[in-house]
Amino acid sequence: MSRVIVPLDVSSKQAAMALVDRLGGQADFYKVGFELYTRSGPDVVRELVERGKQVFLDIKLHDIPNTVGRAVAVASELGVDLLTVHVSGGPSMMEAAAKARGGDLKLLGVTVLTSLSPDEMSTVWDREIRSVREEVGRLAVLASDTGMNGVVASALEASWLRRHLGEDFLIVTPGIRPAGSDAGDQSRIATPADAVAAGADYLVIGRPITQATDPAAALAAVLREIDQASLAS
Repeated sequence: MSRVIVPLDVSSKQAAMALVDRLGGQADFYKVGFELYTRSGPDVVRELVERGKQVFLDIKLHDIPNTVGRAVAVASELGVDLLTVHVSGGPSMMEAAAKARGGDLKLLGVTVLTSLSPDEMSTVWDREIRSVREEVGRLAVLASDTGMNGVVASALEASWLRRHLGEDFLIVTPGIRPAGSDAGDQSRIATPADAVAAGADYLVIGRPITQATDPAAALAAVLREIDQASLAS
């Protein structure tokens, strides 16, 4: 299985499946986020599963424990492989999610969004942020203690997470940009090679692949970079 998760950040199920067709057998793991899930609902997840693809449902659950637990149970029934839950929802919410988990579903705690800069974090939390890594680490330990299988965090924090939370704790890294790519709206980014070297299990790589003139060729280049980094590590 590939370590790359390709986001289906498109506005319709038809556009999503067209991208899946273009990438063919090179891509076997796809992320379904807010836009596509709001438009197409569980049908897009069902079709991906029917095609033999793995699904990362990135809807960042954050609600009262009972509501989150029910949503996790439904995601399990759909055949979702990875599902995000905001760590800031608290221990009771995460414990309810973990209890409701079924099948092969793995839960990922969302720590600090990669679009947030330290200044923005200070504004939101109304205190000085001395270290983003420190905040991510604190939230990741809470996620681990309350039954999450892993976390979503930037590659810049991945090495610390790997050292402190062990080899079995999943680390999924968004904000991945091949060298020379535009950072877009991401503040904490890394190259695929750097993310692999830091200990990331899965790399979420969107626009450098999906907005390329030839998405399949762009994905192939990323996979070569990852293979070279894996051999070197």
